[in-house]
Amino acid sequence: MCGIVGYIGAQQAQDILLDGLSRLEYRGYDSAGIAVMDSGIIRLSKAKGRLANLAARVASNPLPGTIGIGHTRWATHGKATDLNAHPFLSADGMFAVAHNGIIENYTGLKAFLSEKGFSFVSDTDSEVVPMLLEYFYDGDVLKAIRRAVSELEGAFSLAIITSHAPDCVFAARKDSSLAIGFGKGCSFVSSDIPAISGFAEQCCIPDENSVAVLRKGEIKLFDRQG
Repeated sequence: MCGIVGYIGAQQAQDILLDGLSRLEYRGYDSAGIAVMDSGIIRLSKAKGRLANLAARVASNPLPGTIGIGHTRWATHGKATDLNAHPFLSADGMFAVAHNGIIENYTGLKAFLSEKGFSFVSDTDSEVVPMLLEYFYDGDVLKAIRRAVSELEGAFSLAIITSHAPDCVFAARKDSSLAIGFGKGCSFVSSDIPAISGFAEQCCIPDENSVAVLRKGEIKLFDRQG
């Protein structure tokens, strides 16, 4: 199993993300990573092995910012390496995605995107998601997410941040666990409620095939039709 956690609020995101990921260690994992956005710039820190390895890297090279996503990975595609750890960036660095589940049609999507000039750095199925988001983006992030999700086959949950919407965290699910949480001036997303129960005042499970848009103290849910 894998774990996802996301945060937007007033506090430094890296600390909340690491705390949330520590609460998801029971799910099992072989690597971990976080992506934090500051002034529209997304920065990553990833490490194979225990969460302590990632925490040590972040301690020596902090990622400033109050919006971010994190992930603990259990390998389904590709070995446990830093490159195969989540989150993944789009080719232009404008989208970062943490993914739980399996993209069953990723080989076809990867071939299609490769023909369009996209290059991949990992051995995972997950990396096709940020590339699809970049490919479909035409000025409307929510539309790009809905179009990308419509192309994915399998069970999955996603947490997304993008420089195109530096005040939002996006989340989507299909046949995979996902929880969203609401607090005073902050919002959260996670694979499981325990990861955010210490922070969020209210939690809920979004409907299947829905997309959540999280802002500081505001959450909106959209169905497949938008």
